[in-house]
Amino acid sequence: MKLRVLGCSGAIAKDCRTTSFLVDSAVLIDAGTGVGDLTLEEMRGIDHVFLTHSHLDHIAALPLMVDAIASQRRSPICIHALSGTIAALKAHVFNNVIWPDFSRIPSQAAPFISFHEIAIGQVVQVGGTSVEAMPAVHTVPACGYAVSAGGPCWVFTGDTERNPAFWKRLETMDVAMLVIETAFSNREQDLARRSLHLSPMALADELGHLAPQRKLPIYITHTKPSETVLIMAEIEEFDRNASAAGQPGHDIRWLEAGQEFEI
Repeated sequence: MKLRVLGCSGAIAKDCRTTSFLVDSAVLIDAGTGVGDLTLEEMRGIDHVFLTHSHLDHIAALPLMVDAIASQRRSPICIHALSGTIAALKAHVFNNVIWPDFSRIPSQAAPFISFHEIAIGQVVQVGGTSVEAMPAVHTVPACGYAVSAGGPCWVFTGDTERNPAFWKRLETMDVAMLVIETAFSNREQDLARRSLHLSPMALADELGHLAPQRKLPIYITHTKPSETVLIMAEIEEFDRNASAAGQPGHDIRWLEAGQEFEI
């Protein structure tokens, strides 16, 4: 399974793209501004979009992508999401005010997009790829995803704060790579808590759920561009202090747009 990071920033700025991942060539996880770097041919090849939640930085490019390529496709683009996310898209995006309702265009019988509700814990098979909706704790209905092509999983938390159910499920999974959000620095930890995001201090608590002998490549995503350097320094500090205290360290790295992984 090939995974391409189209965007992984918590906001826009030069060279910063918001969350989107392309799995092989046909599955998109979230549809942030990183989708805009795909060619028309690459966008035409996307059959399935899995959304973590309805916030703009995770869906911004979806209506524009559909508009760019839908008429060149022979089948609808399948949009998979929690029921609350789909309700938000119908009410606030594809509503014939902000954007055309492509679930009824060019006709209700043959639309450009189709919506498919998923639930936490549900596994969706798309070709040779399985996608499981993972628990998340956010200000709107939200989930993460575990994606596998028959081997170990690539796991993405989505936007979340402290999330015991996620770690309980992770205990039983064969994980090749974990992508976890840390949106704010410790100086903004109160804002992080109110907006249900992680700060490095909260991340340290969350990583405490991993068994000491379990070593996973952990990639940090969704950092605010103005705080990325500080966030990574704070993460490195808590991991260094843990190691100095005789606790197991972690393999923590910063995720960057343009990276590609074979899983």
